[in-house]
Amino acid sequence: MAMTAVARETVFALRRQIAKIEGTLPDRLQAPAGTAPAGSPPDADVTSRNLTIVRRGLAVVPSDAFLRTGAEPLDAALGGGLPKAALTEIHGTETRDAGAVAGFALALVSLILKQQQPRLPVLWIGTSEIFREAGFPYARGLHGLFGIEPGELLFSEAPRLVDALWVAEEAARMTALAAVILEIRGSPQRLDLTATRRLHARAQNAGRPVFLLRQAGEAEPTAAPVRLIVSAASSASRATIAGPLAGSIGRPAFTVSIGKSRTALPGQFTLEWNPDEHVFEQRRAGGAKNPVPVVPASRRRKDPAPASGAVLAFAAVGSPAAISPTARDQPSRPQRPAHIGPRRAG
Repeated sequence: MAMTAVARETVFALRRQIAKIEGTLPDRLQAPAGTAPAGSPPDADVTSRNLTIVRRGLAVVPSDAFLRTGAEPLDAALGGGLPKAALTEIHGTETRDAGAVAGFALALVSLILKQQQPRLPVLWIGTSEIFREAGFPYARGLHGLFGIEPGELLFSEAPRLVDALWVAEEAARMTALAAVILEIRGSPQRLDLTATRRLHARAQNAGRPVFLLRQAGEAEPTAAPVRLIVSAASSASRATIAGPLAGSIGRPAFTVSIGKSRTALPGQFTLEWNPDEHVFEQRRAGGAKNPVPVVPASRRRKDPAPASGAVLAFAAVGSPAAISPTARDQPSRPQRPAHIGPRRAG
């Protein structure tokens, strides 16, 4: 019996460790000693009044532990939003999606900085190959689109991937940073499950997010609880008072697909970034943000005025066609036959 109790305690310890790594902490329920509540799993520990149940479902997490994007369908599919103290993967399936992936990450950083006072800097880590291929973010664009001051974004250019991983692990434990961004190209062998577990553990201990940007990377087993696949979406026309302005370019848009999440719910969303409010907005069907007419109905009438019909070409003022409705069916005076013209006397 002693060996069975030790083995059972070892199993529970391993389950608690796995739940901590996955972010699903065990729930503690109050129950009388030696009894288990109805519906409890058969392996529940009932030796004490603090009943510990390790389950595979989602643990109860406070709402402030998630970063809400502002797009309600995406936040609901993620179970409340992106976890703040965790490793989050943002993938671009192709190299040309590097700009969209970087823009989406900067939008998330903007959401984080809005909630901080005072605002802390953000460290962007990458290899020389990454910055040579994709370039650096434009300083004026940071302030205009995301409200990020150029001094709030720090860059660390590492010569090798192993150096970039070391810098990311050391920076992830620092509470003086608002977030850490690690950008990696492809699917290198060094970025294995062990390396991502270390990054995720550092992020959990520091209470800060770590964003792993993958250029042309494939989905592999990692310790990140959330994986998003991001690509550029067609921007809608610029909205004006009179309606969409044809031939113009509106707000930045992203196509976001959920590759991995706590809820295991798939989904694909088209988000638009609002540079004025610094928040994501879900694009509705047809690209129209607000189907309500811009101009309200007149208050003097019960019903609004009917819509105008087709535009017709009318005759010029003073012409024979404008004088008489039937005149347009008659030929002009110079075109009339001579024998029906008025006679002249003498």
